[in-house]
Amino acid sequence: MVLDACGCGALPDAADYGDEGTNTLAHVADAVGGLEVPTLAGLGLGNVTPIAGVAPADRPAVHGKLWPRGPGKDTMTGHWELMGASAPRAPTYSGGFPPEVIESFGAITGRGVLCNEAVEGLRAIEEHGARHLETGDPIVYTSQDSVFQVAAHVDAVPPSELYRWCGAARAVLTGEHAVGRVIARPFEGAAGEFRRTPGRRDYALPPPVPTYLDLLAEADMPVIAVGKVAQVFAGRGIAEERPAHDNRSGIEELDALIDHADEGLVFANLVDTDQVHGHRKDVQGFHAALREIDAAVAGWLRRMGDGDLLVLTADHGCDPAHPGTDHTREHAPLLAVFAGGDGRRVDAPMGAVGASAFRWLTGGDARLAGESFVGEVGAPA
Repeated sequence: MVLDACGCGALPDAADYGDEGTNTLAHVADAVGGLEVPTLAGLGLGNVTPIAGVAPADRPAVHGKLWPRGPGKDTMTGHWELMGASAPRAPTYSGGFPPEVIESFGAITGRGVLCNEAVEGLRAIEEHGARHLETGDPIVYTSQDSVFQVAAHVDAVPPSELYRWCGAARAVLTGEHAVGRVIARPFEGAAGEFRRTPGRRDYALPPPVPTYLDLLAEADMPVIAVGKVAQVFAGRGIAEERPAHDNRSGIEELDALIDHADEGLVFANLVDTDQVHGHRKDVQGFHAALREIDAAVAGWLRRMGDGDLLVLTADHGCDPAHPGTDHTREHAPLLAVFAGGDGRRVDAPMGAVGASAFRWLTGGDARLAGESFVGEVGAPA
């Protein structure tokens, strides 16, 4: 389970990204006067890194810090790294997209473009939404990440048309302009009250090398993706997709799966800490989302069997104390619960998660990035 944007401290090369000194979880905790997450605390979140309100556990689960082997600090980078693949360095556009990209997109839509800046997404909608409704021209924006985002009001552009535009844009954004993801962002409401719909859709590049998801599929071990995970991997290696546009719907899916899924990997992303609260620097909302997750984890722990492995981690950071609204280049926390887990510390590349899931489910090693922190099926390392 990926707690989106819940980084736990700057990576050694964070200064190269302008992210020196970042620590999302610690700085959220400082801003709210300490986190109230008793379940995560009991698993050892306070053993991973010092966090206000979260004391180190006397008997933690397997815990530690994970890091990517490759560049980047976005959703695709983090999720691919967890499954043993590094994303190549992809183009970013801090000054907006060049004319040739905008012209190519205009040829797809037959319309103009609004915004074309590196800007926080809700701000882009707030500032350009009224003009978009007048003209029908889509709102195009980016961030420090390698993304081409397109927002359109459902009354001006039907979502099916927006998806067609973004799918076509994915096909032409290749070569030097091969962004990691094209993201469709439908929204609704009146000016001053614009809000995103649950209809977000990501059009990602496929991983350039095999991942643990591919290898699980080859082993006839099903992978059930919850939230945006399937789209992040361009559907590769995914047996079943369970859409979930927010934490509540994601947790509902996970509640059902822990009771009814007989075997395989459930790979989930809980997005609110990033999409709803992180980029908006809403520390109270971030804390509330963590408390909701904490309560859900408590229920899952009560229902786990000896054959179950639960891994909680993140994909990157989004530090509210850092200037700007972009992701931050941070370690991901690791909390892993399984029968025989001995509570040791594991600091490792992020691929350890995929390696451990693969060994837990198949008993084998796949020789992809990452070293398993579990031993044979159902046994500690």
